Order: sequence, then structure tokens, then C-alpha cells
Amino acid sequence: MISPALFCASDSMQSSSQLFPVALVSAELRGDLTEDVYRLKPNNSPDSSVELAVTRLGRPDGRRGVPVILLHGSFSNRRFWYSPKGIGLGAHLARAGFDVWIAEMRGHGLSPRNEDYDRNRVADYARFDLPAIANFVVEQSGQVPHWLGHSLGGVTLAAALGGGYLDDQQAASAALCGSQVSRTYWPLKLPPVAWGGRFLLKRMGGLSGARLKRGPEDEPLGLALEALHWYSLFGRFGEKGNDWWAGLQKVSVPVLAIGSDGDIQDPAWACRKLLEQFGSEVREYLHLGRRQGFSEDFGHVDMLISKGAQREVWPQLQHWLEHGCLPAGQGALAQA
Repeated sequence: MISPALFCASDSMQSSSQLFPVALVSAELRGDLTEDVYRLKPNNSPDSSVELAVTRLGRPDGRRGVPVILLHGSFSNRRFWYSPKGIGLGAHLARAGFDVWIAEMRGHGLSPRNEDYDRNRVADYARFDLPAIANFVVEQSGQVPHWLGHSLGGVTLAAALGGGYLDDQQAASAALCGSQVSRTYWPLKLPPVAWGGRFLLKRMGGLSGARLKRGPEDEPLGLALEALHWYSLFGRFGEKGNDWWAGLQKVSVPVLAIGSDGDIQDPAWACRKLLEQFGSEVREYLHLGRRQGFSEDFGHVDMLISKGAQREVWPQLQHWLEHGCLPAGQGALAQA
């Protein structure tokens, strides 16, 4: 855990936030981009030990455009968006003039594990962490940020919007890339299988990214049990007393969803179904794949991290952020 002394650093290493304690951990020039790393201590959840790392990317001239917050998926961290060599969608958007903020969830990347790490759930990220990050970005930038999430990052963003934890004063738009909650795992509908799954997960004590060969980070037991509940016989996308799925119909911010024919984990039809649940007037759907005129059937990760994505997908996302719509000929669900 970060020392309290760091929250009382010299003026050159201290943020000007009036919301909660914030430490400016580092401020460096990385090639043609500036990189500022903040550590937030919101103190807004039952676990007061929670600290969240947020990396801000910009151009050296100091001019900052519209803020965009990027959320990584499961087993991942900020490097999904921004490699040590300055490659990635986050770096691309910063070079294009956006004020890029890359958040890392509890226990991922530069965000330390909190005391109740094993109990962390999407419900905690959505209710406590995303609003804190949003409020900090609004305070620092003076503008309402756009949001872009991949996989579980997009699911968490949908949960925050459907749960009423983010509103149009904290989110100018939302882009969900390879994110869904509708894929049916029929065996989990059987109570004995669900019970066995919970028993096995508790024995494992969480999910190891390295052991499962899924990525550089681990995922907590609480999140795994939460997902198991969503897909169980009487499960739903929500938490006790708050039906996120139903709440999506009340959302008004513009929403973009991206699905791909090559995504086996989160199939395109399920990504579209999540989008269709939103009540937003502006809803656009980008369907990736050879049948849609793209060079390949992008996989779950390849849709954002590949040379093909750099050529064909990044410009689409940049256009969405700049104009609030996809280029002409895309976005089949625009008026649905």
C-alpha cells in the first residue's frame, strides 16, 4: 500500500484534487508523449484501503483535447492500451490530440491489491471505482469524458451505466468492445454444476492469469463467483436491489458496441444484444469480419491489438470519439 506520506508530497509531485487524496506518482516524457501516473484514494467504499492507478497520456505541447477513459479487460492492465514502446490505441488517441486516461482496476498493474481483494466484484468497480475516476477526470480536465472498455472493462462500464452509478455528467459516450453478458453456458443452469463450480473456485482462491494462460494479471475470487451467479439458472446482470440489465433501458448517453466474427469468447451476436438493451437514442454497432469487408475475422484481443486493428479499427473508434458516429456505411444499428 502506498505510504500516506506520498499524499503530502512536494508541490511538484502533488495533484490539485479537492475530491480525495491523490498522489502524482510520476510525471515523465516517454518518446513523443507525456505520461503522468496518479494514485487515487477515493475512500468511498466499505474497503478504505482501495487505491486506484490512473495513467494520463498527452502531447508535450501541453494542449489537451477531449478526455477519454480506457478500461482494460480481465487478466489485463494498462499495457493493453499503451505498451512500453508507446504503441497501442491509447497512445494513438493521445497523438491524435485526445486527453487519454488509462484506469487500472483494483489489484491490476499499478493499482495495489486492497485488503478485501478476494471479495472484489464488478459491482464494486461499477458502484465505487468508476464514479471516483470519472469525477477526478472531470475535475482535472473540465470536460465530461468519453469511455471505452474492452471485454470485462466494457461489461463494468455497462454495469455502472445500468446501475445508475454514472450519468451524462460523467460520461459523454460509451464504447463497448468485445463485451457481452448474454452468452448461454447451459451446464451452469444446472444447480449441481453451479455448486460444483463455486466449490472449485473457492478451492482455487481466485483465477491465475499465468496459470490459465490468459494474461499478466490475476482475477479475484469474488469476481469469478459473481460471474458464475450471472450465468446460473436464476442469475441476472445486476446485484441485490439493483437490476443493471433493466437499468440499461434508462441510459441516454450515446453507445457504440463492437463485435467480431472471430471472437469466440464474446461472440458478435451477444455484443449486439447488449447494445440493443440500451435505451440511448444513439446506438451504433460495428461488426468486424471478412463478410463485412474487413481484412480478417478479428479475435477477442486482435480487434484492438493487431496491425489490422491499427489500420481498420482504430480509425473507426477515433471517428466515433470525434463525431459521435461511425463513418458513413458503418453502424448498422444507428437508428434501431
